[in-house]
Amino acid sequence: MSDAAVRSGTEDVDELAPPAVRPARAAWQRFLRYRLALPGAVVLAAMVVISFGGPLIYGIDPNAVDPAQYRRPPTAEHWLGTDSAGRDVLARLLVGGQVSLLVGLAAALTATVVGVLLGALAGFLRGWADAVLCRIAEVAQAFPTLIVIITVAALIGPSLPAMIIVIALMDWTGGFRVVRGLTLALREQDSILAITGLGARNSRIIGRHVVPAVLGPATVVATGMVGTVIMLEAALSFLGLGVPPPTSSWGSMLNQAQSLAILESMPWMWLPPGLAIAITVLAVNFVGEGLRNAVDPRQGQR
Repeated sequence: MSDAAVRSGTEDVDELAPPAVRPARAAWQRFLRYRLALPGAVVLAAMVVISFGGPLIYGIDPNAVDPAQYRRPPTAEHWLGTDSAGRDVLARLLVGGQVSLLVGLAAALTATVVGVLLGALAGFLRGWADAVLCRIAEVAQAFPTLIVIITVAALIGPSLPAMIIVIALMDWTGGFRVVRGLTLALREQDSILAITGLGARNSRIIGRHVVPAVLGPATVVATGMVGTVIMLEAALSFLGLGVPPPTSSWGSMLNQAQSLAILESMPWMWLPPGLAIAITVLAVNFVGEGLRNAVDPRQGQR
């Protein structure tokens, strides 16, 4: 066969071959393959913008008490009515969104950072360090987070920073397990073995090579944790053990719905925060599912 024929055949094969897709673009396509991921991201972004920008536009003090406006239904002055203290429900809903979202993000981020660092250490060092960290994780999983937070609140009183710290210290185990498993596999790769053989320090290998490689799956874990923490904060605030008054959160607004009369005849006091929690958690879950597809190509093919 002549060289011209060989070149012609090679060019035909190149034309038939699909164009190379960049990893970032491929991940974005897998994210979009889950049809609810993009709407979830849009809704979540809208909730953030409304919660943080809404109070600047609405302009009503969420903590302003007006006994004359006791449990008033929605009006032109108070769009979502007022609560049992005469406070504007919409103003408290907007500010409460800030608290709930910040608690969810802060606790999830802190727990993920702790889980990533400890998981990378356990998976890379193995031996006694792995055994000790795994036993600590098992102990942390043995205690229900809600019970621990209730105990802490009973001892020191409701505190937002304490709640975030306790949630992070109890919920880091999810990220720890994922990162540890990935690190055990990464440790046996030729590139890591070569770097180790050249005498690189463990801290440098973990910080420069292991942690960046596991950030994708860790982000998925953190996203799923945000929704869980928002629900947990709502439950604690509903029990009166969340954010201290008069600070508003979606859970503390639901606290007023313990009366049967309010549940039956005053839905404006509990329906808006309930819907806000449900919509936000659903949006976070949809985004988390999309990120799972983006990070794992096998998930995106299902």
